[in-house]
Amino acid sequence: MPASAAAGVAAEGEENAAEAGGRELLYCGTTRFDIMGRKVKGGMGGSRGNLVSPTRLRPLMGVDIRFVASGCAACHCVALGADGRCFTWGRNEKGQLGHGDTLLRNLPTVVSELSKYNIISASVGRNHTVVVTDGGKSFAFGDNKHGQLGTGSLRKGTEVSPAPCLVTEATNAVCGADFTVWLSSVEGSSILTAGLPQYGQLGHGSDNEYNTKVSSVKLSYDPQPRPRAVATLSGKTVVKVACGTNHTVAVDSSGFVYTWGFGGYGRLGHNEQKDEWQPRLVQIFQKNNILGPNDIISAGSASSACTAGGRGQLYMWGKLKNSGDEWMYPKPVTDLSGWNIRCMASGSMHHTVGADDSCISWGHSEYGELGYGPTQKSSVNPKKVDILEGMHVTSVGCGVGMSLIVVDRANVGNKIDQLDTFDGDSDALFQENMKSLYFPPRCYSKEEQDTNTSQQHARHETAAETPEQATKKATPTANSRSNKRKTTVDQPKPEDGTDGSGEEIKEVQRSHGTSTRRGRGRGAKTAATPEAKPSGRGRGRGRPKKGTGSPDPAPLEAGSSGRGGKKSGKRGRPRK
Repeated sequence: MPASAAAGVAAEGEENAAEAGGRELLYCGTTRFDIMGRKVKGGMGGSRGNLVSPTRLRPLMGVDIRFVASGCAACHCVALGADGRCFTWGRNEKGQLGHGDTLLRNLPTVVSELSKYNIISASVGRNHTVVVTDGGKSFAFGDNKHGQLGTGSLRKGTEVSPAPCLVTEATNAVCGADFTVWLSSVEGSSILTAGLPQYGQLGHGSDNEYNTKVSSVKLSYDPQPRPRAVATLSGKTVVKVACGTNHTVAVDSSGFVYTWGFGGYGRLGHNEQKDEWQPRLVQIFQKNNILGPNDIISAGSASSACTAGGRGQLYMWGKLKNSGDEWMYPKPVTDLSGWNIRCMASGSMHHTVGADDSCISWGHSEYGELGYGPTQKSSVNPKKVDILEGMHVTSVGCGVGMSLIVVDRANVGNKIDQLDTFDGDSDALFQENMKSLYFPPRCYSKEEQDTNTSQQHARHETAAETPEQATKKATPTANSRSNKRKTTVDQPKPEDGTDGSGEEIKEVQRSHGTSTRRGRGRGAKTAATPEAKPSGRGRGRGRPKKGTGSPDPAPLEAGSSGRGGKKSGKRGRPRK
């Protein structure tokens, strides 16, 4: 089909979706993909361009979006349209957006090389992306250092364009930080993995560790670029899978839950922090507490979650917040009991769920990814996103510092039209919407107001002086140095810690206390201390003799040191 005809069909599809209601993607979190999760010099770089409330993205307005995804270690995201198109945006240093380059994009852009396919599933890792078509094919792009693309080769460190994966009859793909898991309809190979095996997250019974040096110990892990079936689950059919940074959660057709990989903070749910190199059954989800077809699973950076028992009760385990004890085994989240949870996603340390006609989020927020608005950032307990109340959420995704929410436009009236729209200008958005929040006007006390008023009057009086008066004031006298000493005694110390020239006053610690020292350059002023009155005892170190009660002690002999009358030419100075 010619490109113009394809564009016409796409535009017609968008109009039909808009007329029929359709679904629309909303975004909250940072739009500075280049700095998210990184330290910024100056401290305020991370605040620029934050979308603290759910916001519409202009390129996707009117486009029917049915699925979104990001990753707990990812700084980019993917959205799939109902017509099978794939949109990607975010960080692109390893070509993980699939546009044939490494240019960052802060707005959704169609992956042109996948336009001829109908994409039904997608997932993103730290620096790579994997998609699945309705024909059972899988394509991947981005970083391939550990073989996580599943192309069977490590010769090319990165793939900036979609490359075919060595998987047949694929039905789904889910990415961890540096590994990928595929689900397949091939009997006996329903789950395959490739990538980094460091913590056993591939489920093959080994971490492929070896020593790279003979004379010393330097451990490395042999990457696995070719997708390989998990032998432990060969006799079962895996129907659902979720991946954290370095661990995997899977559910078979019988409703049993298996976890493996890195076991830190109890994220595997086995009541211990041991790494598991093969799938291990989670004991609590058995008998009457198995997972049904409509139950969901999710995995965060250091946590796991699922609904079970046919009642929609949410269970979580692992490290759920920055402070406090971790949950070593699955526990019900009582705050969400009774909610009908349809979808869930977990980021680095925040979570978002779609339940009933509400969107609920909680956790740690640094960029406004929870969507509460400018008045609140984080929440320890699950809390509704008020601006989305009454909207039906169909899909959610969480990444590093961001959340993606797909809502149904039906039966919401003009609520979506009242939301803000982001068109890519993060700096302008920061100045208009965030400056008043992060830089409120300063409130002065009564004393500061009086001081500012007096300073303003003084400046006005100085400005009103005649040139003759200013010249007379600036003319130095013969004893200008003596006058400076005298005026220094009367002048108060500046309150802002600086002298008249703007130089900072440095506090120097000494053995007997602290003292304030100024620079010794030309024009430096002496300390503002009152001059000592002349005592008539001279400048030496002598002491008055005992037994003399007169205020004016007798003059010392020439050459004496002033210490009890003893002669010493080394210490003290004789009086003239």
